[in-house]
Amino acid sequence: MHTPSGTSLPVVPAALAPVLPSRYGREQEPAPGAGVRVAPDTLPGLESVSPADAGSVWLHDALLGPHSADIVRYLSLARSTGGPVLDLGSGAGRLAVPFARHGFAVEAVDRDASALERLEGWARRIGPQVAGLVVTHRTDLTELRLDGSYRLAMLAGAMVAAVPPARRPALLREVASHLETGGALALDYTAHRLPGLIAEPRRTWAFQVPRFDGVDEWVVARQVFDLPSMSERITYYAARTGKLSTERVVLTTDKWIVDPERLAAELHSAGLHIEGRRRHRIDERTESVLLVCRTDD
Repeated sequence: MHTPSGTSLPVVPAALAPVLPSRYGREQEPAPGAGVRVAPDTLPGLESVSPADAGSVWLHDALLGPHSADIVRYLSLARSTGGPVLDLGSGAGRLAVPFARHGFAVEAVDRDASALERLEGWARRIGPQVAGLVVTHRTDLTELRLDGSYRLAMLAGAMVAAVPPARRPALLREVASHLETGGALALDYTAHRLPGLIAEPRRTWAFQVPRFDGVDEWVVARQVFDLPSMSERITYYAARTGKLSTERVVLTTDKWIVDPERLAAELHSAGLHIEGRRRHRIDERTESVLLVCRTDD
């Protein structure tokens, strides 16, 4: 649901109401005319966050929720390619651990040490058979150096948007060079229509984070697109209220707007061809695109 500026957000207790950016003393409130979305199924993603902290786990999981359905598509692809599987930007194991439960050997790569600890802990709780199939590596994707070979590599959850365009060709070449014959690279990204970005370069969400630890958390998220640099920044202003106190936290994620034609050219230069493309409409200005790419040999 899109709520035009000037209308009211859902009524909530004053102590739990979302705190607008001006209350943090860092930025101004959304400009007049900027829409406020209150539907949790259209939240902007959290591909690259700094700083990470234990208290933000609930927010992180809530923002990844809309991506959860992609596990069916990626798992179906893995069944056709076989393993080993390389999960790039794995986070806390949203895909890696379920893949291991289905018997695939998975190498999970992420730059966030706390996320990898959550992944390993989850795998151990399931049992030694699953834990034994998962190997984790902490590194930034822009510095990726691989040793193994893989039947399937994944850049899921729009992780490709977290890689600077200037560094993306090297990453794609590195991944392609470690795919076995007939292997596949699967990735997804959010495709923005240019007229939509021009018409609405600033977007605002207000939502409550589902938590089950006795803390109430409300968030105002501001998404700002910068067309000259083809980048976007999302700032999350969170108010977390417990029994004794309220804390306010600011998290930011910086991403890049993906140019489909440029990405296709980079894939081709890396020795990959696009075998399949699947589109899912998010709204009238945005869609999610899933690409399946195969090695040329």
